[in-house]
Amino acid sequence: MTEPNRTERPGPRRRAVLRLAGTGALAGLLTAALVMPWAGGLGLAARDAASGFMALPADLEISRLAERVLITDVDDRPIAEVARREREVVDLEHISPWVPAALMAVEDERFYEHSGLDLRGLLRAATRTAQGDTQGGSTITQQYVKNLLIEQATDEEGVQRASERTLVRKLVELRYAIDVEDRLSKDEIMQGYLNLAYFGAGAHGIEIAARRYFSTTAEELDPGQAATIVGLVRAPSYYDPLTNPEAAMERRDLVLDRMVDTGHLEEAQAAGYRGADLGLDPTPRGGSCYHSDEPFFCDYVMRWLQDSEALSEDPAERDFLLGRGGITVRTTLDSDMQAAAQEAIDGRVPPGNTTKFAAQVLVEPGTGDIRAMAQNMRYGFDEQEVGTTSINLAVDQADGGSHGYQAGSTFKTFTLAAALDKGLKYGTGFNSPKSVSVSGLANCDGGTMSAWKVNNAGESDGGSHNMISATKGSVNTYFAQLQRRVGLCETSRMAERVGVHRADGGPLGVWSSFTLGDQEVSPLTVANAYATFASRGTYCEPRAVVSVTIGREGDEDHREIGTRSDCEEGAVPVHVADGVNHLLQQTFKGGTANGLGIGRPAAGKTGTTDNAAYAWFAGHTPNLASAVVVGDIRGGEQNPLQGVQIGGRYYGIVYGGTLPGPIWQATMTRAASDLPAESFAPSPSRFGDPSATPPKKKEEDDDA
Repeated sequence: MTEPNRTERPGPRRRAVLRLAGTGALAGLLTAALVMPWAGGLGLAARDAASGFMALPADLEISRLAERVLITDVDDRPIAEVARREREVVDLEHISPWVPAALMAVEDERFYEHSGLDLRGLLRAATRTAQGDTQGGSTITQQYVKNLLIEQATDEEGVQRASERTLVRKLVELRYAIDVEDRLSKDEIMQGYLNLAYFGAGAHGIEIAARRYFSTTAEELDPGQAATIVGLVRAPSYYDPLTNPEAAMERRDLVLDRMVDTGHLEEAQAAGYRGADLGLDPTPRGGSCYHSDEPFFCDYVMRWLQDSEALSEDPAERDFLLGRGGITVRTTLDSDMQAAAQEAIDGRVPPGNTTKFAAQVLVEPGTGDIRAMAQNMRYGFDEQEVGTTSINLAVDQADGGSHGYQAGSTFKTFTLAAALDKGLKYGTGFNSPKSVSVSGLANCDGGTMSAWKVNNAGESDGGSHNMISATKGSVNTYFAQLQRRVGLCETSRMAERVGVHRADGGPLGVWSSFTLGDQEVSPLTVANAYATFASRGTYCEPRAVVSVTIGREGDEDHREIGTRSDCEEGAVPVHVADGVNHLLQQTFKGGTANGLGIGRPAAGKTGTTDNAAYAWFAGHTPNLASAVVVGDIRGGEQNPLQGVQIGGRYYGIVYGGTLPGPIWQATMTRAASDLPAESFAPSPSRFGDPSATPPKKKEEDDDA
């Protein structure tokens, strides 16, 4: 098919002559028009109409167009596009020549010949407007100016002012058009117009319009497709081919006829499209996290951008920058690890018509980089649709998440750390029967707790235990006594040192059952806390964004903002972290994590709350940490994980090792496969025999 030639714009000399002629003729038009009553509001005397017109504002700022915020993974692979105005700016050379041909044919056939003013069209429009029949007659340059003014409007009043159909607005538009013609080439104006124009269905610019209606690119549009899209400019809602195909077809055929009349298209070519089906192949509207590959992580990143001073210290400026877009956000997400986490979750707690949920986060020790964030619930806003939610179940409430979930025995790890930090050894033992009553605990305000009766999960856990055997068996009565030995306040402060905080933003509740994980926290918090032990005591704030690039190279506002991990070395002493890692490795050796190994050194801890409201598994290698939670989105306390069918399997009770554990195992086996198989540091000698056996006699605290 023969493509239309790009029409050359007039040379400088002819352009100057045309501009002078246009200005003189316009002055004459104004002189004649201003004697009419409807023009008196301009305040211009007939004798100096031309000079008054040229004195109108002409310094229109041609700013960068509002585009998308592009979010990529750590390897620069796109995972989301977010835009208040969905647009992708493309160069004219990457737009099918049929598009400008169709636009000129139907809107401004002498575009490359005039200097922004089509005097015949202007006279016709002015006369009919004066007679009460408001008419167009705007050139492509004038339409470009109008659309640019609408784009730059900061409020609804500004939009209305730029859109009002009055002679005053028309004259200001003309004055700007003259200035734009002086500053930009015709091709630049055409490119700007096609990227700026609204083509309906949320499509701003020709590239998104091509994608929206035909699932193709602007470069690949054929004459029929180009005519369909260009025809929308007149009235996008009315001619919308998705909702009013008959009107769209009629409008397309009119554009094709005009293309033939103006010499841009052969009649034989037009005949092949005229009257034919529109050939729509629509792509659903994007431009939000809802349409992204990773909607929950996308939402987490966008919230971070809205709150982060990395973009600007001024919240209004941040909002403006995000609204204007043209931003590329490189995140910490590893798509391969994300896929591993998602498949492990979906395979065991399948998405769909279920109220049972599973959520998981992977964090890199020593950096805080979030490598994966997955859940089985799909992204949606209809509360009546079971299996969907707009809540990110992996993060804190302030970050778009929930109020959190009690973490169960994963908190025993912090008691171990506090004990080792106090200098206690692995062999520290207590008689740990099925039930004990613990008294004498004091919170951080000096308040004394009432006596606390604590039970083991099963009779087999009873007997004498030390740190190693109690950790392997997750013995409640042992940890209650260890917490008393260490101190309740000291235990809670150790948790805070590794970043533990409530998901609802409230203060940690420092009361007797702290060691059993009665605090509502998020999977991200737990994973990041365990990453602190994996990194031998270096705590890092979770990080989701590596860098933010604003604008393109060559743009006046182009800049790249790198983010830095906020880390604290020595948040936990190295020897304490090494000791904790040694203890948590034992759970895979006949303990609660038996059979959950991943083929390389790993440390981990199961967690099951009272009545199995929630079940957890948290664990790490030296270079990757993860936490998994399973529960019921309606509330685990009212809907415990007892007597439930999940993923085609019946569970009398869901423990941390029976469902979260296998999810963790499947994820980590695959996610860590490309990482070095590092070993943990040796057990510190100061803590005694790393294979200490339980004591054979009661110690002084066995009457706790």
